[in-house]
Amino acid sequence: MALARLHGGPLDGQIIPLDDVERETLIVPYSETQVTYRREGEATRTGSDDGPTEVAFWFVEAADDINPSDD
Repeated sequence: MALARLHGGPLDGQIIPLDDVERETLIVPYSETQVTYRREGEATRTGSDDGPTEVAFWFVEAADDINPSDD
């Protein structure tokens, strides 16, 4: 199993399962819109005994304006 570590944007710090370690872009649902993250760099922890493989993805854009509420 591989993991995507998200940086920046509304999902900063989130870790989600990654089905394809070669994937370049993630489009993730967020509230009533979608956010796009793009891969940066190579996969880490690719050995058989150092935990799940991780790939860093950085925030690119949101499909709509994101307005956090104070609720």
